[in-house]
Amino acid sequence: MDRAEKAEAVSALNATLSNAASVVIVRNLGLTVAQSTVLRQQMRDAGASFKVAKNRLAKIALDGTAYTGIGDLLTGPTAIAASTDAVAAAKVAVEFAKTNDKLEIVGGGMGDVVLDVEGVKALASLPSLDELRAKIVGLVQAPATKVAQIAAAPAGQLARVFGAYGAKDAA
Repeated sequence: MDRAEKAEAVSALNATLSNAASVVIVRNLGLTVAQSTVLRQQMRDAGASFKVAKNRLAKIALDGTAYTGIGDLLTGPTAIAASTDAVAAAKVAVEFAKTNDKLEIVGGGMGDVVLDVEGVKALASLPSLDELRAKIVGLVQAPATKVAQIAAAPAGQLARVFGAYGAKDAA
């Protein structure tokens, strides 16, 4: 990798980190190519990115972003998962680490806050932005449904009363 390629890699990683709502640092302890491909695909499906970069270049890319504090986590064979959704990268990384012991969560960051392993796991347990939107829509729709049921209930009760009187008279 020559100097121009390194500068391009640093600027691309810096742009990714600048737009990220959260970053997770993971340690690769011998993932196969197939396992790494599966992890990358899961990250893409969740709207996150997964990049393996030289630690020195990654530390340079962290300068000028909100994630300068996580530079100390970049030791050994590491990779960076970043996403614009605050919980997407953490969810995928934690779920993948549960099923594969060759991926270790090192830590991460959310804005200026540096997260340890437990912080990343706590972040992964939060609902995603789409899940929160669905809950809000459900909460908004629920009262309208109940109003419609309440408005229709008296008419239904009257119909049942008339039906009972009709059945009583016929008997």
